[in-house]
Amino acid sequence: MDIRQLRYFYVIAQERQITRAAKRLHIAQPPLSQQLKQLEAELEVSLVERNGRTLELTEAGKVLYQRAEKILHEMDDLVTEVKETGEGIRGTLSLGSVKSCFSYLPPKLKSFRDDHPHLRYKLQEGDTSSLSESLRNREIELAIVRLPVDSEDFSILHLPTEPYVLVVPESWSELAAGRTSVAMRELEELPLLLLHRLSGVGQYEIILDECRHHGFEPSVICECPDVTMILSLVSAQVGATIVPQASLKDRHEPGLRVLTIHDATIQAEPAIVWMKDRFLSVAARKFMNQFEPIQSLQ
Repeated sequence: MDIRQLRYFYVIAQERQITRAAKRLHIAQPPLSQQLKQLEAELEVSLVERNGRTLELTEAGKVLYQRAEKILHEMDDLVTEVKETGEGIRGTLSLGSVKSCFSYLPPKLKSFRDDHPHLRYKLQEGDTSSLSESLRNREIELAIVRLPVDSEDFSILHLPTEPYVLVVPESWSELAAGRTSVAMRELEELPLLLLHRLSGVGQYEIILDECRHHGFEPSVICECPDVTMILSLVSAQVGATIVPQASLKDRHEPGLRVLTIHDATIQAEPAIVWMKDRFLSVAARKFMNQFEPIQSLQ
């Protein structure tokens, strides 16, 4: 068994079909089928079984797939590490960011690009749950997210916390006229539009718990993972929202009024996260050095 055969099997297992795997690997279907047969002959086990038009892994195939994934990832990391040793900071730095944290990135990227002009960037947007999956799938190296995340999988570089703020339409004169802050109990009757992750616990649950801590159940009329969409709805006078303060930086939706919540006990927690067991490129490590951490958990 060589690394090429292992990679072929890995793609076949992911695609569950020889035709799709061959297309992804940019090779013809017959040679790929032959490589799979040779691998099974060498190991003296069946790795896949046909189920209609798809392939299902046998128990032996599942064991090989899990080990192959780790070996192939380590090989990719090894190649990256060796290349960087010889060439310096080049290649592509893959980053992800939730929209409510994106304001952290432009000044850091500008400074980093000035220092490392040969580096290219791949940026991906999503909520914390989708970016966590992208990290696990090795589509990105680093992600700027809102905590909480599954700390068993990730290393975490904590960034300075920030307050949550209430954003209302300017036309709501009872709140917007001449005021700079509100109390949590004043939110009880407001129609709220709240950020909600695609999966897992996040800002939505944090805000609901804070409302309950102050003795009321909020009136949530809309849940959405995209802060831009929520702010646009507030601008259109659909309702109000509670978001981390940095979400509003460099946003110019008309007709909004931002109020502090003077008795709120919660703080938004931004952080840079990456997979614990993954080699980080020199570019990724140097990029993180630009941030002033509160605490790093390895």
